[in-house]
Amino acid sequence: MRQSAKQDYNLVIGLDFGTDSVRAMVVDAATGEEEASEVAYYRRWAVGLYCDPGKNQFRQHPRDYLEGMEAAVKGALAKLPPGAAQRVVGIGIDTTGSTPGPVDGSGRPLALLPEFSENPNAMFILWKDHTAVEEAGEINHAARHWGGTDFTKYEGGVYSSEWFWAKILHILRHDPAVRTAAYSWVEHCDWIPALLTGTENPRLLKRSRCAAGHKAMWHEEWGGLPPEEFLVRIDPLLQGLRDRLYTKTYTAATKAGNLTPAWAERLGLPPGITVAVGAVDAHVGAVGGGITPGALVKIMGTSTCDIMVAPKETIGAKLIDGICGQVDGSVIPGLIGLEAGQSAYGDVYAWFKDLLSWPLKVLLPETSLVDKETGQKLQEEIEGRLLQRLSEEAARIPAGATGLLALDWLNGRRTPYADQTLKGAIAGLTLGSSAPKIFRALVEATAFGSRAINERFREEGLEIKEIIALGGIARKNDFAMQVLADVLAMPIKVAASDQTCALGAAMFGAVAAGLYPTVEAAQEKMGCGFAKTYTPDPENAAKYRRLYKDYLDLGRVLEGGGLLKAQNVGFRNCF
Repeated sequence: MRQSAKQDYNLVIGLDFGTDSVRAMVVDAATGEEEASEVAYYRRWAVGLYCDPGKNQFRQHPRDYLEGMEAAVKGALAKLPPGAAQRVVGIGIDTTGSTPGPVDGSGRPLALLPEFSENPNAMFILWKDHTAVEEAGEINHAARHWGGTDFTKYEGGVYSSEWFWAKILHILRHDPAVRTAAYSWVEHCDWIPALLTGTENPRLLKRSRCAAGHKAMWHEEWGGLPPEEFLVRIDPLLQGLRDRLYTKTYTAATKAGNLTPAWAERLGLPPGITVAVGAVDAHVGAVGGGITPGALVKIMGTSTCDIMVAPKETIGAKLIDGICGQVDGSVIPGLIGLEAGQSAYGDVYAWFKDLLSWPLKVLLPETSLVDKETGQKLQEEIEGRLLQRLSEEAARIPAGATGLLALDWLNGRRTPYADQTLKGAIAGLTLGSSAPKIFRALVEATAFGSRAINERFREEGLEIKEIIALGGIARKNDFAMQVLADVLAMPIKVAASDQTCALGAAMFGAVAAGLYPTVEAAQEKMGCGFAKTYTPDPENAAKYRRLYKDYLDLGRVLEGGGLLKAQNVGFRNCF
């Protein structure tokens, strides 16, 4: 694009579909400066519809995405000067993943049809849904024993219940109506760009290299998705589905299409502007946070995703065991993207907060000492301050002085070696174990889980030169971040932007629109820099080196007869 055109039309939008909400951020493509943003929360999700935490079932209605996107984009544009929306030239999109949903032959999600509008199995299956543990186990067994290529080898060697094929198979087995009506399946990050560009037809829409490679066992080595012969070995119900999916995939720097007039009118944007191919939020956030070769980027929220990139010559033919995949171009085109992570991080802290808040929810509404409105305000105030106060009190306890040791597997283990059957634990409880002590042990456990990921990368010969942290925990909880720096024994730089996923999406939108030739060029001009650095305390780091060994021992004891033991891998061999 000519320089004069860049100056006249220099705005891009990053759309970040998170677990609870969607954020639209309008960014100046020349500087990366945030011009305006708006968050819209998912209305149905907010009240727990279609979810059953007891069964690890977490589903999201596509109408939440549609209503949230429209509200967020319009809300952000309303904060701009009059006419500024006409300067927007591109949209980049990220979503959670793997979050697939069933669609009909035209690409319409089944939950948008009247007969399926209240059926959770016809909705998008959120990343944290673990109803497909059994199916994941069968996929892993088939990969090792069917007599051909192990199609999990670029997925870290273990397929997870959080991913594409396991979730699809679970629904096909348990809901004949959806099985009959579903022509194909799409990832959330593929559906939104297809919707905005009018290319929803499953045979036409451009599929994300990021989601396909990390979540669906896609690889060029075997010509795309695993072959039919392998899939029907897992279950005959998968017969024929591969031909209704895809072969080719695209990086997020690729143009998915142009914004349709209908959606331009709904969103208040110019028709025909560029919409980029979608990708998974963590990978896009890593770009927004400044990832480069040698940097490990931690996206820290309800869970964590740990992302690295490496030149192809560095990886070569090496298969990184026990992570969540290595995919050419999944983060930055031309580099191998590496993903790992923890199934619960902030969720561990939220669980403890909810545990302590039980009397507020149950008993406070029953009291006659205060009126209902005052009781509600008390509950909100106490719950709002609880984690902050716990962090303050826990910070006063010396490292290694709680007498407690915890495992962070409350939502299973994602890395090293995914196993969603595993459970969390707290060992060493006594009558003197206070809430701050327990909380500190939980924070230390999540940090130990992070260290296990770092050690997995290092054992495979990858050098971690620096650590960059993004997300809510990185920006809001000094105590948790200091413990993490001490446990990792490395400085941790926190990205300056509090919305690096949306910023990264905006960068991809700018590249797809032709404002920059490469993602790296967009990063250089649009990068946010760093707000602060957490430096490890040498004395605490030494204590945590010893305590980390106890964490590994506890994991070995409690791992039991799960997937890893059957593979003869074992937690003891992960480090």
